[in-house]
Amino acid sequence: MKWNLTQRLIAVFAALLVTCCGVLTWIQFAQSEQTEQSLTQRLSYKLAQHIAANSELIGQKGLSPEGLKDLLHMLMVVNPSIEVYLLDMDGRVAAHLAPPGRVKLTHVSLQPVREYLRGAPLPILGDDPRHPEQPNVFSVAPLTQGGVTRGYVYVVLLGEDHAALAANNVAHRAWTSTLVALTLVLMGGVFAGVAAFRWVTRPLRDLTATVQEVERKGVEQLALSDALQQVESHHPEADEVGCLRSAFQSMSARLVLQWQALLKKDEQRREVVANISHDLRTPLMALHGYLETLAVKDQQLSAEERQRYLARALAQSRKVGRLAQELFELARLEYGGIRLEKERFLLTDLIQDVFQKFELVAQEKQVRLVADLPETVPSVEADLGLMERVLTNLLDNALRHSPNQGMVRVSVATRSGQVTVTVEDEGEGIPAERRQDLFHRPSVLSGNPPAQRGGLGLLIVQKIVQLHDGVVEFLDQQDRQGAAFMFALPL
Repeated sequence: MKWNLTQRLIAVFAALLVTCCGVLTWIQFAQSEQTEQSLTQRLSYKLAQHIAANSELIGQKGLSPEGLKDLLHMLMVVNPSIEVYLLDMDGRVAAHLAPPGRVKLTHVSLQPVREYLRGAPLPILGDDPRHPEQPNVFSVAPLTQGGVTRGYVYVVLLGEDHAALAANNVAHRAWTSTLVALTLVLMGGVFAGVAAFRWVTRPLRDLTATVQEVERKGVEQLALSDALQQVESHHPEADEVGCLRSAFQSMSARLVLQWQALLKKDEQRREVVANISHDLRTPLMALHGYLETLAVKDQQLSAEERQRYLARALAQSRKVGRLAQELFELARLEYGGIRLEKERFLLTDLIQDVFQKFELVAQEKQVRLVADLPETVPSVEADLGLMERVLTNLLDNALRHSPNQGMVRVSVATRSGQVTVTVEDEGEGIPAERRQDLFHRPSVLSGNPPAQRGGLGLLIVQKIVQLHDGVVEFLDQQDRQGAAFMFALPL
């Protein structure tokens, strides 16, 4: 039989109640016995004294066993529960009325007798001559003659007959009380257990229902807002079930976030495939067209036309190569395929080297390259090749969007523990609707026309700067025309 949690808790609770009931019954019986002994000893406290004072138990030769027989017989007939013994000064049993062989002790310990006569707290248990293994309550009084103690009257208050009757009564009461207690405990335990443990396990049942709902619907069907709304703050005073529920809800929220991240990654993967297909299709089709024209009309084309078609085919080929290289670099940057080889260098020196690379291009477009470099600039620790790639991309964009006879300015500054580089042009600028997507991968699935989709250059710039724990951003310059990009590197 497979029990659920509530049933197991009820069974354990009932077993504990039964055990506690048995222990309490035993304690009650023990306490009742002690109370009975104390009460009996208090009621008969002066019994031995009256016997000693009103009986001639000492003769001319000391203790008189013969004179004791009639008195003892009368007392034990009147009260069968007592047993009277006559003790000498050493505690030896000098006289008694028990049948032969019933008295098993010939001496009684006098230590309890002395405590009794001294007035020690009751109950005081002494030796029972008939039952040496079971101490008993007693009453005792000294027997004196001429002011000298000659012996003791020793009265066992709960004698053998009382013990036999009490044993039967106690056994009957024990069984009756045990059966009644067990019945009440089982009935009350089942009722209280069902009510209490259903209340205690209600959070677990709710949590189980939530888990089953997640299993049935699947993570992809969970609403992120609902998952986050269920997350409870963890308080130190929360119980274990509350902590478990809070942990599960937090885990559910993280699963939803991770699932959505996976969906977003999958969407980005589809966008990458679409982007590569779109970006490669146009130059490849153009390249194929020019080459096909050269192959079909080779004899009909003049040398000048043939050179023009070859130049256009080469341009498209370079465009495909550049795009493939950018995609390769972006993939390495995004998936950790690049290890930084950092070294100390001055950004001002690197800027001048990059200016020389674009000098001919700038002259062809009649664009002035202006470097606004301070006299002293702290060096930075970075990958020289990657930072050259950053400046190359930014200057290439600035030159391509600058009008003829325009100007491209590069300025360097130091602030707040960073070195900043700003690249500005005097082109048409960037429309407001495109600025939020400048540093995101362009997508043909967005439906925007090609003119409104950026390239991969800025995305590569952002990834490289982030690898150096820096930032890159577009500067909104409302007071002048053109676009300005700034990146900062820590010192």
